[in-house]
Amino acid sequence: MTTELDRNLAKAEDYLARFRGGVLGHFIDGGPTPGQGTDTFENRSPVDDTALNRVAAGTAADVDAAARAAKAAFPAWRDLPGGERRAVLHRVADLIEARAEEIALVECLDTGQPLRFMSKAAVRGAENFRFFADKAPEATAGLSMPAGQHLNYSIRQPMGPVGVITPWNTPFMLSTWKIAPALAAGCTVVHKPAEWSPLTAMLLAEIMTEAGVPAGAVNLVNGLGETAGRALTEHPDIRAVAFVGESRTGSMIMRQGSETLKRVHFELGGKNPVVVFDDANLDRAVDAVVFMIYSLNGERCTSSSRLLVQAGIHDEFVARVAARVRNIRVGHPLDPATEVGPLVHRAHFDKVCGYFDLARQEGATVMVGGAAADAVPGGHYVQPTLFTGAGNAMRIAQEEIFGPVLTVIPFADEAEALALANDVRYGLAAYAWTSDLGRALRLGRDLEAGMVWVNSENNRHLPTPFGGMKASGIGRDGGDYSFDFYMETKNVCLALGGHSIPRLGVA
Repeated sequence: MTTELDRNLAKAEDYLARFRGGVLGHFIDGGPTPGQGTDTFENRSPVDDTALNRVAAGTAADVDAAARAAKAAFPAWRDLPGGERRAVLHRVADLIEARAEEIALVECLDTGQPLRFMSKAAVRGAENFRFFADKAPEATAGLSMPAGQHLNYSIRQPMGPVGVITPWNTPFMLSTWKIAPALAAGCTVVHKPAEWSPLTAMLLAEIMTEAGVPAGAVNLVNGLGETAGRALTEHPDIRAVAFVGESRTGSMIMRQGSETLKRVHFELGGKNPVVVFDDANLDRAVDAVVFMIYSLNGERCTSSSRLLVQAGIHDEFVARVAARVRNIRVGHPLDPATEVGPLVHRAHFDKVCGYFDLARQEGATVMVGGAAADAVPGGHYVQPTLFTGAGNAMRIAQEEIFGPVLTVIPFADEAEALALANDVRYGLAAYAWTSDLGRALRLGRDLEAGMVWVNSENNRHLPTPFGGMKASGIGRDGGDYSFDFYMETKNVCLALGGHSIPRLGVA
């Protein structure tokens, strides 16, 4: 009998046929190109560790060609009226939706993310383009600031060619999250996707070109971070770099861009707390806690990977979480029943598994999981894991594991909860569960995180600022906050004609 998994596999193979056995090149100045180098690297599926294709290892010459194309295309794209840019970006969204199945199935086999989440990747990508498309006509808008004998007004102008470096965990959606506002602002783009999940970046480049984004306005260079990535961050024609990834890599990019005084926007790592007080709605809190660490294979920057539970409800609440974790379905990402799929790459699988022994060595208890999972032969599967009996100084509580792994820490009162929550180098997101309004307001103010959700999971609202504090990033995405990065704000001061001007050298 043919199952839904079988049908999805057959469709996925049809979409992957164009990549199988070939070399994925670049997309520069309006079309595909093999590039100027000869080196390639292998792209393997995390599902069963079989080879998908080879990928061109972009060189400095490839990045230079892309940057030059972006520079040449910038004046015309910048000067295109915002309403016309809006129409082009809405066509991008239309074509993303038309190819939604292809995007989802390719991304599942390239990243290991379950279809239940990736089926929404195209929808969210289209939403990003539509949201910023509608903001394109107002991108240059500023403020009127009259001052006595002068009128000051501000305008915003696109910076020029920008570099966008995206991660491997949800690559299609995060690429649209960066590229859509850049294009809406009037910038041109050179995109370098993560080498572990390169396939859907090519789909996006094709879609944008078909929709009418002009040649050179968006360029794609595949490659490794230390070569193609570094060439992009150091290129003099690239005015700014937007990066999503590890904090350590962000600091390297900042150093590399310093010689050309590049503006940088970083969304980096997190070790995000979810704090559950004894007055919380525990049913809803359990749902949110489990979802926010085990969805997307735990490979999400905003995952709530530290669970802080008030002592009086600790045992009961942890037991409820543990029961849910034991029931999470690990399996092939194209199986609609799968809740956790394989980790993206063998190196990442080894890193996550290394924390299982480390937890035991540090004195924590592995209450659930703590080992590889036998789902598909050869695949990079791990058991959803729950550590208890942990202290906040342990490495499992301080380091970003970036997998389906949750560390539980008890606390006595609000003061201790806040101290524990803030006692990490990261500050991306935080979550709190309480029915005390005053406490909710205090936590929203005092938690050292760029985003705080109270009595909610990560609920996405596009106009709001998205970004982190401390080692979790620089800058904010979302709404006009994105334009603050991709555009220069200029003040124009116009004299009304009658003010007194100081005079020097008058006899």
